[in-house]
Parts: sequence; structure tokens; C-alpha cells
Amino acid sequence: MRTRTLLLLAVLCGLAILVAGSVQLLRLGGDGPGAGDLGVGDTASAGDMTVTVESAAETDGFMKVEVLLGGVDDESGVDGFRLVVPGRALVPLAAAQAGTDACAAVTTAEQRCTLVFGTAATTGSARVLLLRRGEDQRRWVLA
Repeated sequence: MRTRTLLLLAVLCGLAILVAGSVQLLRLGGDGPGAGDLGVGDTASAGDMTVTVESAAETDGFMKVEVLLGGVDDESGVDGFRLVVPGRALVPLAAAQAGTDACAAVTTAEQRCTLVFGTAATTGSARVLLLRRGEDQRRWVLA
């Protein structure tokens, strides 16, 4: 083959790779950042549990997230919740530490309770409530 033909084939292969990469980039970027994120007031199911985040407020070093949850009898159902803050993920305080309206166990009947997280030692203002249950994961952007 002549040099001119090889150069032409190399340019065509490069263009094909560029077009394929552009298509893949558009395909992946079409959802946009945070497309699966939920907000306060949104309801989602993770596994067999249904959760609605009704409100979220941070005062005096504690983040209190009021939720409506149910759908399954599980004494350790709240163990799947985490509050993601810059640099780490916080576990909810136990019901004995958090007060009388704190979430303890999940039941099939919907119940309103509060998840309490200690945020006094955290920096930054980003707050994301994360629920992992089985193979499902749901995220609520709180701040």
C-alpha cells in the first residue's frame, strides 16, 4: 500500500473513534448530575420498605429528619440509613439517645418518626440522606 492510502485510513479510523466517543459521552451524560436524587417531600421504595422524607432541619449540632416509613416488619430497619456529610457517613443515633419520637423499628403499618444524626463535629453544609436496603439504594438531598 502506498503511504497516502495508509494515512487516509488512519484519519478515517481516528474520525470513527471520535464519533463513537462523542456518542457514548452524550449517552452517559444525558441523565445529568443527580438525576436519581430525591428531595424533601419525595417518596421512594428500597427493597420492601417505603420511605417519605417529610422534613429535615439541623439545629444545635443535630440533624433531625422526619420520615414516614413502613411496609415491612424489621427491628433493625433503620440501620440502613446514613447521613452523608463531607468526608464521612453518619449513623442515626439510637432511640435511647435521640428521644421519644426517634425511629426504632420498622413495621408494616406506616409510622412517622425522626432520624437523628449528630453533626456537631462535621464541616461543610452538604447533607444527603442515604438508604441502602438489599440491592436498592435511595438518596434524598437535604442541603
